[in-house]
Amino acid sequence: MNGSYPSPVRITDVGPRDGLQNEGAFVPTAAKAAFVRGLVAAGLREIEITSFVRPDRIPQLADAEALCALLGPPPEGVRYSALVPNVRGFDRALETGVISKVGVFTAASESFNERNVNASIAKSLERFVPVAERAREAGVALRGYVSTAFGCPYEGRVEPAKVLEVVKELVDLGCEDISVSDTIGAGTPGDVAAVLGTVLAEVPLERIALHFHDTRGMAAANTLEGLRHGVASFDASAGGLGGCPFAPGAAGNLATEDLVYLLDGVGVEHGARLEGVRAASAGVEEHIGHPLASRVYCAPPWIS
Repeated sequence: MNGSYPSPVRITDVGPRDGLQNEGAFVPTAAKAAFVRGLVAAGLREIEITSFVRPDRIPQLADAEALCALLGPPPEGVRYSALVPNVRGFDRALETGVISKVGVFTAASESFNERNVNASIAKSLERFVPVAERAREAGVALRGYVSTAFGCPYEGRVEPAKVLEVVKELVDLGCEDISVSDTIGAGTPGDVAAVLGTVLAEVPLERIALHFHDTRGMAAANTLEGLRHGVASFDASAGGLGGCPFAPGAAGNLATEDLVYLLDGVGVEHGARLEGVRAASAGVEEHIGHPLASRVYCAPPWIS
């Protein structure tokens, strides 16, 4: 621990997947590969590179196999992960020989889950059972995502008890970690405290990661609250890229640059180099047709 915060912290950069999935302009596969390589060069060791969903659902990620083929196996000590909606998606990911961790995704609110995956929460969890079995057989790590854990665009406030219920289901499924997600950026530090107070009463701390969006400018404050509770795993997206196709108005993810700057400022180790992340972000910015949202990326150089 450094003061009251855990150290080191694990950063999972979700920029190549969650960051790009809502972009209208198709980013060339070669540019995506360069983006991933830039993140590796910046010291990031957990990178979610794509999603093996139906191409018509998220056209931006229709090149999942092509991206994996272009990247090849990750360097030693680096893990490439991907989202999979079902067994077919898992098999596609496994066949690449590049993916060593897969993520399955459900929500804490029924309305969002129906719109996102066309299934109830219970049905989506049922679909994950054969994925978990295949992952165990293949020696592939499994991650769970709980969307709308701090608020739903269709139902409003989500009770922490509901979040706990879904998290426990994912633990029972065999998930190595569960990313508790503020999909629409509605949460405040008070909400983070309420959710973590409920979840951590019954779920081991090491199983929990936090995934914040910065729609209302709360991502950094929420991160500090997560650190205060001992959480040592955070998702972030280089450049602040992101949003959700099924959450109207949701802004980008917590930017990796902003997270790194914050962690550096409070003396928490994490392994990433700020200038390297900025360089990776700059490389992809020219392909998306708009400026990046990261405050640290956009800020003038600072001599600390």
